[in-house]
Amino acid sequence: MDLVEISPKAEPPVCKVIDYSKFLYQQKKKQKEIKAKTVQVVVKEIRFGPQTDDHDFNFKLRHAEKFLQEGSKVKAFVFFKGRSILFKEQGEILLLKFATLLEEFGKVEQLPKLEGKRMTMFISPKKK
Repeated sequence: MDLVEISPKAEPPVCKVIDYSKFLYQQKKKQKEIKAKTVQVVVKEIRFGPQTDDHDFNFKLRHAEKFLQEGSKVKAFVFFKGRSILFKEQGEILLLKFATLLEEFGKVEQLPKLEGKRMTMFISPKKK
């Protein structure tokens, strides 16, 4: 048996006479239980170009629907190469259209925002 300080910040500090190895085992067990209960957030990326055609758009839309139904967040972005940065409006229109078509599966967490040569938007799944 050992004298173990349970709560050092309490006034006065709390101590117990217990088996120290058993105390450590119980602490590890509690930490493992807390870790198991946490939910990992998975972010799936979908990439568009500013000139993405309808078929490619619909194909990526179906994938995004599947990702949202699985509970993953979707990061949709338009990547501008070279002089295509002139078509910022097309990229924004494309992402907004994408968001409106996914409204029943998820909600927009962040509206389209231009960062360098990328315009990104986040969509999170709806709660069931």
